[in-house]
Amino acid sequence: MSIFHKLGARLDDQQREGAESHPRMGDPLDDLFAHYKERLVRETNLDHLIKLPAYQKRRTIERLISEMMGEEKIVLSHHDRSKLLEMILNDSVGFGPLEPLLRDEEVTEIMVNGASEVYYEKNGRVSLSAIRFKNDEHVRHIIERIVAPIGRRIDESSPLVDARLDDGSRVNAAIPPISMSGPVLTIRKFQKDPYTMKDLISFGSLSEQMALFLETAAASKLNIIISGGTGSGKTTLLNVVSAAIPPGERIITIEDMAELRLNRKNVVSLEARPANMEGTGEITIRQLVKNSLRMRPDRIVVGEVRGGEAFDMLQAMNTGHEGSLTTIHANSPQDAITRLEAMIVMSNPGITVEVVKPYIAAAVDLVVQTLRLADGSRKVVSIAEAVNEGSGLSLREIFRFNRQGIKADGTVLGYFESSGYVPNCHSRFVTFGHTYPIESFQAGGSR
Repeated sequence: MSIFHKLGARLDDQQREGAESHPRMGDPLDDLFAHYKERLVRETNLDHLIKLPAYQKRRTIERLISEMMGEEKIVLSHHDRSKLLEMILNDSVGFGPLEPLLRDEEVTEIMVNGASEVYYEKNGRVSLSAIRFKNDEHVRHIIERIVAPIGRRIDESSPLVDARLDDGSRVNAAIPPISMSGPVLTIRKFQKDPYTMKDLISFGSLSEQMALFLETAAASKLNIIISGGTGSGKTTLLNVVSAAIPPGERIITIEDMAELRLNRKNVVSLEARPANMEGTGEITIRQLVKNSLRMRPDRIVVGEVRGGEAFDMLQAMNTGHEGSLTTIHANSPQDAITRLEAMIVMSNPGITVEVVKPYIAAAVDLVVQTLRLADGSRKVVSIAEAVNEGSGLSLREIFRFNRQGIKADGTVLGYFESSGYVPNCHSRFVTFGHTYPIESFQAGGSR
């Protein structure tokens, strides 16, 4: 009896014993997978296959594997044959064991911590999946499969990579010697249908009064900074608020990795570019911000300010490009202002904090704080107006999320409320022809 007939017999034995639906280490399917994958690499042009349209890739590989199995007279059940083909397809032209998570539209983030730990975020909660890679080399193979088609590389001399998949999902990977736990991979999936303000209200991310306030502020050309930590929903909120910009205005979006999707006309999207393999050709966010001023923008939307571009962004806000928006990593509205000051001073030698403060005070109108809570929910926890008081900038809170405690199931209890402060920008709403109910600012209102 040939080795492949023995493997088929072992499969039949495992099925009678109630084998698991996913192959285990030592599973005969693993042996067949390795054999046919090796034959594919040896006998076909995988580079050519990868460049084929998706439906042709699958059909071609299925045909080739079926022919090989016919030659070797391998007989498998329909279930095991389908599983084997799926394993080979995923590994040859897909993303291997990660394919089920990538196909699940409710999964928002995938985190691979080496071969034996694959976590995913779903409905705001992070869980350990049952998915396992064969070894670290298998993880490395999938990382290379992701970055190679977009002209990036990852090796010992360049052990970090940021990339974007065809569908817009963001990818970050690190390998030894940078990573001490083997190759690691993080994929932030791209939302196919962009969230709307109604979605955020239904998720409990903010109240209807807060949503209307932000939409009115964007329509009235207020300069808005959205502040928050990683995964707190900054980019999602930026996209939603940007949608309130009136039609007809020309918008330039500038991002490290393009994530914003404004479904409208007259939008120009610019994306930074890292250096190539020779270390040249880098295009920074700062260069793009400077260039955008020559593109006749009505609004400039910067995905995130991290360095010297903060100064150029503020200059744009102060020189006729009102209504611009950006995000910043910070833990509170005051921290956002402090970080802006630090970014500008550190990246522009010769400029002091005393010089920077008036720039910020004149440019920034609102600071919106987002937060990812312990239960995984994302909320707008503060909306504050930046007020120039001559002696400097102060922040006056307009709306906030009042946390009350945590339920037994871990759900955070709380409600949205108004502070009682009527912002100066309310008169600007009227100037721009927008109405916003002043009673919404009454203390304790909103919820």
